Amino acid sequence: MSLLVTGSIGIDTVSTPYGVSENCVGGSAVYFSMSASFLSGVRLVGVVGSDCPFDLKEVFAGRDVDLRGLEVRLASKTFRWKGSYHNTMDEAITDDVQLNVLSEKPPAVPKEFTDSRYVFLANTSPSLQLQLLEQLESPYFVAADTMNCWIEGRLDNLKALLKQIDCLILNEGEARMLSHENNLITAGKKIIDMGPRVTVIKKGDSGSIMCDSEGRLFILPAYPAEELKDPTGAGDSFAGGLMGYLAQVNKADFQTLKRAVGYGTVLASFTIADFSLNGLTAATKEDIENRLQQLRELTGF
Repeated sequence: MSLLVTGSIGIDTVSTPYGVSENCVGGSAVYFSMSASFLSGVRLVGVVGSDCPFDLKEVFAGRDVDLRGLEVRLASKTFRWKGSYHNTMDEAITDDVQLNVLSEKPPAVPKEFTDSRYVFLANTSPSLQLQLLEQLESPYFVAADTMNCWIEGRLDNLKALLKQIDCLILNEGEARMLSHENNLITAGKKIIDMGPRVTVIKKGDSGSIMCDSEGRLFILPAYPAEELKDPTGAGDSFAGGLMGYLAQVNKADFQTLKRAVGYGTVLASFTIADFSLNGLTAATKEDIENRLQQLRELTGF
């Protein structure tokens, strides 16, 4: 089934205790698409400037990623992010950010994409997320990401978005900030009262919590990965695995969502093993299924 993602395409420079990766391909839409493409075809909607050093056709060569929604603006510059991680690498420090093309109008959704049934609105201004959502006909399941600056500075727009989506995916700090609750179970339920029928709260190396409007709860630990070189893109890879599985099976009931969280968890574990997309591109479908089975065995009792 058709899966659409809209989000950033960026030029990243990342520093961790394991080294530095300069001017590497990044961005939420890129990580999401690479992750989801293991499970489903992906329609990517994004925008870059004329300075973009990457050929995304080469980046996604051999993968079912439709780039007809990629816009190149000759008078603009590509989004850039410079970040660093220290010690346990549980939090990124933004050393520099240049929004560039992301501060302009959002890209248009191609007519061929407007019938997409599954949609992920990666992290950007909620007003832009709403504008992109309005271009679609009647999607079946819409998930979105957000971050602290939108919760603090664009709360009214974010609340309007929450009434239009099915699922919000966010980290534990953002969940506490949005809900004004310290307990994550209570926070998830409070966010559901704002509009979405499902909330997924990511807790980094502690896994994730999912709750829905019927009071059901699912908790899954992270895959016990032994390699951690660069956490950049792990959250978007998680979302890619989750949404890719939903699009693959064309269902979004709670049991299916539980399996989708499992796929998201496993795909994120490959992302963190290396810089940029290297951890994901080194994985195979067999590797993913093997880790998913290991995760099932580790959590079954």
